[in-house]
Amino acid sequence: MSKIFEFMKPYTAMILCATVLLVVEAICALALPGYMADIVNDGVLPGNIPLIWRNGAVMLLITLLGVIAALAMGYLGARAAAGVANDLRQAVFQKVLYFSNAEMNRFAVSSLITRTTNDITQIQSTLVMALRQFIYAPIIGIGGIILALERSVSMTWIIALAVICLVGLVAIMLVLVMPKYKMIQKLIDRLNQVSRENLSGILIVRAFSTQKFEKKRFDKANKDLAETNRFVDQAFAFMTPSIMLIMNLTTALIVWIGARQASAFRIDIGDIFAFLQYGLLIIFAFLMVAIMFVILPRAMVSAERIKEVLETGSSLLYKKEPTKFPADFKGVVEFRNVSFHYPDTTENDDNVLNDISFIAKPGGTTAIIGSTGAGKTTILKLLLRFYDVTGGAIFIDGIDIRDLGKKELHDKINYIPQKSLLFSGTIRSNLLYADKSATEERIKNAADIAQAEAFIQRKPQGYESNVAQGGSNFSGGQKQRLSIARALVKNAPIYLFDDSFSALDLKTDALLRAALKRKTNKSTKLVVAQRISTIMNADQIVVLDNGKITGCGTHAELMKTCEVYKEIAASQLSEEELNK
Repeated sequence: MSKIFEFMKPYTAMILCATVLLVVEAICALALPGYMADIVNDGVLPGNIPLIWRNGAVMLLITLLGVIAALAMGYLGARAAAGVANDLRQAVFQKVLYFSNAEMNRFAVSSLITRTTNDITQIQSTLVMALRQFIYAPIIGIGGIILALERSVSMTWIIALAVICLVGLVAIMLVLVMPKYKMIQKLIDRLNQVSRENLSGILIVRAFSTQKFEKKRFDKANKDLAETNRFVDQAFAFMTPSIMLIMNLTTALIVWIGARQASAFRIDIGDIFAFLQYGLLIIFAFLMVAIMFVILPRAMVSAERIKEVLETGSSLLYKKEPTKFPADFKGVVEFRNVSFHYPDTTENDDNVLNDISFIAKPGGTTAIIGSTGAGKTTILKLLLRFYDVTGGAIFIDGIDIRDLGKKELHDKINYIPQKSLLFSGTIRSNLLYADKSATEERIKNAADIAQAEAFIQRKPQGYESNVAQGGSNFSGGQKQRLSIARALVKNAPIYLFDDSFSALDLKTDALLRAALKRKTNKSTKLVVAQRISTIMNADQIVVLDNGKITGCGTHAELMKTCEVYKEIAASQLSEEELNK
């Protein structure tokens, strides 16, 4: 919880004001039984009507003051807790934004969503309760004991017995419920994961008619969570009547013992009423603290999960004073003896890439081809520094990319990923995502080069047309062209195309590449491709096989020297194309 306290510091003044109001509310609650006792002893029994009216008016004012203090405290407490929750969400979200791929792989997306929503909501609810329970309850409890002793020492054992029973009941609850709280948060993660997978892959589920299987999988995750929650709810359901039984028995015992003492003239009748009210206040105070100790463990579990995210350091380290690119930036990309394996694997056999070396020059196109899993996309991720190389180095204009700042590096690179992703909003907002300051002319020029201008103009609202979440209201080819247009809006000197033309028909592909060549004739281009026909004219083609370079050269050179390339070509090209 120490991490949560750091986020409470900006709300110290608000919390202090709420504390003062809680003290006022507690004093008001403690003052009322005394006035009631005086009304009975000095007003009702002697028939002193003016005293009854006077004390009654005072009690009404005290009650009104207590209500005002309670309302004001509730407002301030809720604002402080909501503020802390808001700051926590922002901190977690910002932290996740700067996670490297290694950290994203460590925390599942479903778990990060649960931590950002459910866990922080749990902390917010607990903060509101804790503010009242840990301040209001002790004042009521200690004050109630002192004032009860003033009324009758001989009956205090009744309150002590009731408190012991309550503490024992809560201790049993803690033993039973605490282990379940950790399970609940993990089960919520699991349910979230199953739901996300099912909803994201709904088309595949329907295509393979696996609705029954997915239903069983969801039912299993849902049932596990429901049963765990049911156990906790049943425990609390048992606790409520048990507490009421203790309080009612305490009331009956105080009235019975008090009546016997009153008949023996050892206590006034008004003092019995006051003692009864103080007794109930004391029990209620202990009950509030006890319940807090039952609820607090769940908040502590949530706080620990939030702390885990906030204190996770990035595996990518950036220098405090990073190197800057020179003014005469060229964009020469060099991979020098690069090796890489994913985190948590250390053996050389686990390397995804081994001894990768090549140079991509400005004005030229370097294509990367190979079988699935050969490491093509990984090369682009390393250049973007989504991961750090585990051997060798990557240079841009002779500068190791690990010496550069994140913004300095990414400002020079345009990246079109393998999976086209659009954000909810409009076509314009998606294109401006690359550069908020882009002019209308640059936006339209980028769309025109990406062969997207035609279908955009066919829409009634043009660039203001709605884009659903993930771009689900566009075809695969349209999404891919919009992704390419978005990158072109940025106008950076290095372009990375990660199999970004796979959803395009051959005609559109040819038109786009021709327009792209004119646009990027001075830029450095790295293209990951599956089809040889799309990269035959590349200045150099890097052939990967099992994470190693087996050939590097032009199409004609590789057809003579590289067996892997010839096998790929034979599987894709006709005899006529092979003999050219």
